[in-house]
Amino acid sequence: MAATYSIHPVGVIRKTGDTACIEIFEAYRDAMLGLEGFSHIQVLFWFHENDSPGHRRTLQVHPRNNPANPLTGVFATHSPRRPNLIGLTSCRITGIDGTRIAIEAIDARDGSPVIDIKCFIPDAKPPADVRVPDWV
Repeated sequence: MAATYSIHPVGVIRKTGDTACIEIFEAYRDAMLGLEGFSHIQVLFWFHENDSPGHRRTLQVHPRNNPANPLTGVFATHSPRRPNLIGLTSCRITGIDGTRIAIEAIDARDGSPVIDIKCFIPDAKPPADVRVPDWV
């Protein structure tokens, strides 16, 4: 297994006020074929403003940066401080125009590099099978 891997952005998050979109780089336009048939996407992005050796060493946090929440391993949170600074969020598509994907909202910051997009296909598992901690 390789010790390191290369990830190359395919686009960038743009946020202005209450509007959000993903600008896909022209080189990846062909990867958008068929995306208009989906209502939601899963967006993988890079927490670019947290990329420091110290943040990459963070293994435990108080979820949602709230000290009232129990100390929790980063693999059990959505913290932007983690060994690999990959964020994942599901977004509703509100429109597609060329290489621009308009979305309802995203928990990434303006300028965050998009490293991949996947169409959202719901699981066959009923919601009753989902379990989350009380702090969620």
